[in-house]
Amino acid sequence: MSALIVRRLRFAARMRLCMLALALAQALALLVPCVARAQEPSAALPSFAQLEAAGAVIGEIRIINRDIFDLENPDENKLLFRWANALHIQTRVDVIRRALLFRSGEPLSASRIDETERVLRSFRQLYDVHVRAVAYRDGVVDIEVHTRDTWTLDLGFSLSRAGGANAGSIRLSDYSVAGTGAALSYGRSKNVDRSSTEFQFNDDHAFGGWTALSYSHAKNSDGSRDAASIAQPFYALDTRWAAGVSASSDDRIDAFYKSGVIESQYRTRQQLGEAYAGWSQGRVDGWVQRYSIGVSLQDNAYAFEPGLVAPAQLPIDEKLQGPFLRFEVIEDRFLKQRNRNLIDRTEFVAIGLASTVQLGRALAAFGSTRDAWLYSATLARGFEPVADHTLLASAALSGQYTMGQVRRQHLGALGQYYLPQDKRWLFYAAAAGDTLTNPDPTDELLLGGDNGLRGYPLRYQSGTRRVLLTLEERLYTDLYYFQLFRIGAAAFFDRGRAWGGAVENSENSDWLSDVGLGLRLFNTRAAFSNVLHIDLAFPIGAPADIKKVQFLFKVKASF
Repeated sequence: MSALIVRRLRFAARMRLCMLALALAQALALLVPCVARAQEPSAALPSFAQLEAAGAVIGEIRIINRDIFDLENPDENKLLFRWANALHIQTRVDVIRRALLFRSGEPLSASRIDETERVLRSFRQLYDVHVRAVAYRDGVVDIEVHTRDTWTLDLGFSLSRAGGANAGSIRLSDYSVAGTGAALSYGRSKNVDRSSTEFQFNDDHAFGGWTALSYSHAKNSDGSRDAASIAQPFYALDTRWAAGVSASSDDRIDAFYKSGVIESQYRTRQQLGEAYAGWSQGRVDGWVQRYSIGVSLQDNAYAFEPGLVAPAQLPIDEKLQGPFLRFEVIEDRFLKQRNRNLIDRTEFVAIGLASTVQLGRALAAFGSTRDAWLYSATLARGFEPVADHTLLASAALSGQYTMGQVRRQHLGALGQYYLPQDKRWLFYAAAAGDTLTNPDPTDELLLGGDNGLRGYPLRYQSGTRRVLLTLEERLYTDLYYFQLFRIGAAAFFDRGRAWGGAVENSENSDWLSDVGLGLRLFNTRAAFSNVLHIDLAFPIGAPADIKKVQFLFKVKASF
């Protein structure tokens, strides 16, 4: 067993380096178009919606889980891929079966079939998912669930550059230990704030069900961080109950910035905790309502740090704990699309109304610094103003009400518009805005190369108000190098501003703009893969001390 693990680790490192080097070389050269693989013809059976209308009952359910590469496909029957299949431990069939939201003997529900596909596609260890009817007779329908694995063992490294600052890590991770779906990770990372050695574990299907366990411990250059949780979540729209407990402790150095440069630093010690229980009637006429009750803790303490430039005034220590009520409503409406945030991968976009409202009461009798009402709310909705066009709008509000005054209130809104021009071209626009009301000194809104304004240093502007506009012309090519990497590109324009507050933490609070070009690489066969961004950004009308070209190299969750 130990010899097999060593071989897998060696192969993982070689495979990762080989894939990245080959993809970069080929992507920049753009030499060979991909060969599209024909889809298997669908069986001549009624759709799931038609079967549901006919009152069909689910019969046999077969799970067909395939390895990473299809060796029957000449494009994938390569030595490297055969090695990968041989060394990879496939996801266990019972792991997939337990995640199904339908069972044999139940009346067929098309919405549960669709939701099952959404749930399975969220598993990092699965590359592709298809659920289809394969036989229908005497009112009974047999179903096959087809999945394909990803490579889950990662002995690798990452590098990133944004806002003129570098970050990197080296890590050993397995995102599906022995095919169970449980993830383990141990590694070393360094960014502009700190260096860290971290261990992580999480299992969303512990004890053979939907119990989610997670634990992480980080030893940092400026302190430490620990977090743990156990929960039975609302894992599906028809889930009737949920409960959970979580706690975290963080000891770190925080900083105030001025024009992207650290001006002063201080120590923060933070403790968070929550315990809750929730219930729901499940999905009723396409809507879900959920109710939760619980208790929460927020404890923030601040101190001067010897040897560092101290701020003129420390934030005030604050402890808030007490009960809360939470209400959530979800509309079951999703779009199935491709070439939005990923490249040539099926995506489910929520366009139904989704909202959460939480009201809590911090009580001095429970040990709080003061009595206070704690409130938060989110609202999201999608629209299709024109066929195949998608508009996503969301807003969030949080804050406190104490001694007749609103404190630490944060209101933010985001709008995103996806306008496909043809199969491969898409115009994307996003506008975001935030505002703070009576904030503490720690409640800064930052803007720079690390959070959207790509042509400027990180955290270049700060204030109590922030606006950011992003325009992108995206290209999702049909290039599919080595059956591993899908390639995309983007031309972008950013314009934004952060300003306001008692002391604006930037010498330049004017509107800032940049333009740029970028390459996108998406590794489709690795559980640890996201979208690699390689960007060149050019600030427009920037001050003389700003570099005329910013190079950004970063891994993100989407295009």
